This record gives sequence, C-alpha cells and structure tokens, in this order.
Amino acid sequence: MSSVGNSSPSGRLGGAAGIYIHIPFCKQACHYCDFHFSTSIKKKGELVACLAKELVLRKDELNGATIETIYFGGGTPSLLSVDELQFLIETVYQNYSVSKHPEITLEANPDDLMLPKPSGQTNETIFEAYRNIGINRLSIGIQSFFERDLKLMNRAHKAEEAKKCLAEATKYFNNISIDLIYGIPGLTNEQWQENIETALAFKVPHISCYALTVEPKTALETLIKKGKIDNVDDKKAQQHFNILLKKLEASGFVHYELSNFGKPNYFSKNNSAYWQGKPYLGIGPSAHSFDGVNRSWNVSNNSKYIKSIQHNQLPRETETLSVTDKYNEYVMTGLRTIWGVSLQQIENRFGENFKNYLLKQSEIYINQDLLYIEDNRILTTQKGKFLCDGIASHLFKIN
Repeated sequence: MSSVGNSSPSGRLGGAAGIYIHIPFCKQACHYCDFHFSTSIKKKGELVACLAKELVLRKDELNGATIETIYFGGGTPSLLSVDELQFLIETVYQNYSVSKHPEITLEANPDDLMLPKPSGQTNETIFEAYRNIGINRLSIGIQSFFERDLKLMNRAHKAEEAKKCLAEATKYFNNISIDLIYGIPGLTNEQWQENIETALAFKVPHISCYALTVEPKTALETLIKKGKIDNVDDKKAQQHFNILLKKLEASGFVHYELSNFGKPNYFSKNNSAYWQGKPYLGIGPSAHSFDGVNRSWNVSNNSKYIKSIQHNQLPRETETLSVTDKYNEYVMTGLRTIWGVSLQQIENRFGENFKNYLLKQSEIYINQDLLYIEDNRILTTQKGKFLCDGIASHLFKIN
C-alpha cells in the first residue's frame, strides 16, 4: 500500500494518456468470467465516491499528459446511473487535462440498456442521456445471439433483447463495439457464421471476438469437471476464428488486433494505446496502471479499496519493469497487432543483442509460415494469427 504523493515518477510523462475506471458490479456471475466484481451493489454509492476521490488523489501522476480516452470497464458499468457516470466524467475534467474530442467508452449489457425508464424521468432515452454526458462510444456485451449459448454462459440478457438493444443503440450512436464469443461447446460453424451475419446486419463498426477460455476457479471450470458442459475444443475454436477472419475482412473490417476488428477510423483508441505502450491510470478495485516504467495494480477487494481510499491511501502494489520485462511485453503486444514488432524499435530500446535474439528465435516460425518480416517489422501471417500468443512466449527472453 502506498501513501499519496510518494509514487509519481517525476517528469517522466507528457504527451497522451488514458484513464480506465473499473466498475466492479454485476447482476450475476457469467460462468466464464474471472474478473473482479461483486453481485451485491450495497456499497455502490460509497465506491463511486471513492473512484472520484482516487481520481483526485492521483491527478499529478500523469504530469500534465493529455487524457485522450476515458474507459468505463468492469464488471458492468451500465449498472451505474447516468448521474453517477456524469459525476465521474466531470471529476476527470476538473482534475486532468482532457483533449478536445476524447473517446469516452461505456461497457454495457443489453438488459441494462433496455430497462424501462423509472416514472418521473425525462423523455430522454438512456442512449440520449449517455450522449448528453459525453459518452461517445458504447461497447455492448452481446456474446451470442443464441439463447442456448447465453444460458450456458449464464448471461443476464436474452437473445431477442440483444437484437432490440442494437436496433435502438444504432439510432443514437455511430461508434459501437459489440463482443462475441466463439468456441462455445455445441456452437456449430453454421451457427457461428449466423452470429457474425446478425452482427453485421446492424452495421456496427467494431467487433471484439474472444475464444471461450476455461479460467481456473470459474463456474465454467467446475461445470466441465462435473461433466455438465462439454470441454472447449481448440480445433473448433480455430475453425470459428478462420470463419471470423474471412467474414469480417470481406465486410471491410481491419483485423487490427488478435481479438479486435474495426472499420477504418473506428479502432478502439483506448485499447490501441495499451498495445502501443502509452501510459494510463487504472482507477478502482483491481485496476492496473502503467506510467512507462512502473506497473501498479489496486487491491481486488471492494471493502479494502473503499477503506484505503477513505483514509487517503492508495491500495496498490507496484513493480518496476526490467528491460527484459519491457522487451517481452512489446513482443507480446506487437505480435497481436497489425503494427507488428519493429526491429528498429527493439534495437533502439533494448540494444542489438535483443534484436539478434529475436531474429534467431523467429527463424523457425518464419520457416513454418507463421511469421514474416516486412518493412523491418515482424508480423504474424494469417496462419499464425490464432497461435500468436504461444509464438510470442517462445520469443520471450528469460532473465
């Protein structure tokens, strides 16, 4: 735990940065999720106050960097009221230098966006209300348009609700991303193709797609061990991934990161900043931060987080990244993106020895048509994309 004022890296930053705000509440636990959240919202008011206080306590850490992105992630940020979201956005503006046109993203679930308005509320739709407080990008957790899949994953919304939500959302927002999950046990190639086609019919400009993974200590892992759900099939997931690439690239999407597809000018600025190593503040329980040299993370416990912030203490741990750590991170993130791993950057930042090591380690994958070199950058081939995380781990340097 660090006391306020002792952990800012003096004079290190400037330029552009982002703020991530973690909202650790969900209506119910998705079977596959291992993120930090609580299904009890009893402390929501206290926690929102502490998020704002943490923003104030940490306002000098970015040393005047301009905030280009504000991202509400979770958990389920759409469980916050419009007033609570506005309060947090205003706190950012009051304490940080914010660019003229920041990207402000709200992660949301279809069931929250389609709730009936409480009596006495204005005639604004929830979408107009979000837009009026500055939110200009929605990231909607659809996951699947099939009821069976939603039940298997224990999602809170229905398939029909997802479609109605998108039909409404696209009337008010042009910058919308949706999440889809592939590799779900029992999901056929034809059904997965139908999921993609349904998404495309709504003309959303950004789609994030993730392979269903079995994380330790999740309900999904327990259900698989008990034989109640079939295990995830990696071969089927790879088939789904190949279908995804073909369909989305034919529809004008750019596969700019392993799990992310965007139309030109609609890439996620928030996520792109992470992958390109830009600094960011992570606000809230379990949130991570990066200042270019140090990585820190807050405690993954709502009560401990609230208590610490109320006592003007930042409930976090910090590690200083070694040269090897930075090299490994750059290789991992670079291989996942269309920007690849720049050999010039490797040499400039880490030295010729690292560049030679990377080239030597890459040879086997270049020979297998999984990697290639173009414009002095190492990139993954179509064949190598699905395997890029495994490939990256073999390019890492060990201290």
